Amino acid sequence: MMTEGGELLFFHQFTLALANFRTSKTPATQMFDPPSLSLSHTHTWRWEIFEAAAAAAVASPQHFPVREEHTTMTEKLAPDKRHKFIHNGQTVYEWDQTLDEVNVYIALPKNVPSRLFYCSIKPKHVELGIKGNPPYLNHDLSCPVKLDGSFWTLEDDTMHLTLQKMEKGQPWPSVMLGHGELDPYSADQEQRRLMLQRFQEEHPGFDFSQAEFTGTCPNPKSFMGGIKS
Repeated sequence: MMTEGGELLFFHQFTLALANFRTSKTPATQMFDPPSLSLSHTHTWRWEIFEAAAAAAVASPQHFPVREEHTTMTEKLAPDKRHKFIHNGQTVYEWDQTLDEVNVYIALPKNVPSRLFYCSIKPKHVELGIKGNPPYLNHDLSCPVKLDGSFWTLEDDTMHLTLQKMEKGQPWPSVMLGHGELDPYSADQEQRRLMLQRFQEEHPGFDFSQAEFTGTCPNPKSFMGGIKS
């Protein structure tokens, strides 16, 4: 297993390689040489993740991608499906998450005027429902949110809550306390996807959407001294 110092050296060398590639015409296959990074075969960060990014860079003729390309790459790492919280056989809400946000989707009952729906978002609590009735949801959140970046909208027959994470990059195990955490496999897949989103955000000139991990994926919020905000 690579030591913490070796891990720092590896990531530092990789970051330098990224910068060098953007300002030179050296083939990525030479710029990204695994032996030169002293990468242990037993280390959890196997070369596949960076080799995939290098391969994508070789296929691109531009060293400085335009904004649209970055957006497309980011979209590739967006959630591909929603999680469901089910109670008594009924779907209470669906949700997904990114580095910055948790999105909650609630199917609205029909024949209820939109002006009657309400939602109150607090740093660690959400209450919502139909005015004049007991709240549909009235629970503490599993993690705190920033109020200035959190809001709710009515979209067709759905109430959409956008909750901005207080701690960017922190994977949420569930939306609300007591609503069942993600199973170990789903939680691991979320952490891997968010880690790739972090790499994509910090190195927009490379496509990490096809990269894969072997071994345990670290926390995207705290890895290598913490996420860049």
